[in-house]
Amino acid sequence: MNITDYILKEIKSLTPKSTVEKAQKLFNDYPITHFNMVENGVFLGSFSESDIQTIENKSALLSDYKHLLTGFFADEKTPVLALLQIFADNDATVIPVLDQRKKYLGYYDLCDVLDVFASSPFMNEESETLVIETVENNFSMPRISQIVEVSRGKLLGCYISEKKAGNVQVTLKVVTQNITEIIQTLRRYEYVIVSSHENDSYLDDLKNRSQYLQKYLNI
Repeated sequence: MNITDYILKEIKSLTPKSTVEKAQKLFNDYPITHFNMVENGVFLGSFSESDIQTIENKSALLSDYKHLLTGFFADEKTPVLALLQIFADNDATVIPVLDQRKKYLGYYDLCDVLDVFASSPFMNEESETLVIETVENNFSMPRISQIVEVSRGKLLGCYISEKKAGNVQVTLKVVTQNITEIIQTLRRYEYVIVSSHENDSYLDDLKNRSQYLQKYLNI
């Protein structure tokens, strides 16, 4: 599925000659965070709703408020994960899309991009989700991939989901018939398993040992 199939043109862009009143009305009519300003096919930037709604002079032209424009955008080759990052970084629900010559093509809607991501094999294929943690210097994507494959699994994808105090947490999507084998191998390479798994015999063993110790202390 080509993400560019989801470029929308339903909402017409504002121009420098548009009034503040028109922009405010558009924000009232459409549940989006930003409106794009375009002149002769050239993208000039985006106005946020929070900025436009605070302007009291409704008859003023948007050209008087160019200092409020933000310049984030995507191009035709921007992958889905990068689009999600742009949405998050700019707290936006729409992203303007430009071609190689920086001409305005339309915009992506957050809901559409989320649907594309949700329908990808990474999200849809039946798999286990593992969250592991290690010191940052020990982190290696190739090593993690090798551990999964040696343990007779298939790594669909992984990403760093958290960084704190010199440690990193990595979320893995793994296809496997034996998650315990992968977990045990990861532990041998000093990866801490953050997520919980029903078939984790290591945790079961720790639990049994803890119960035995508690009984001993109560004697």
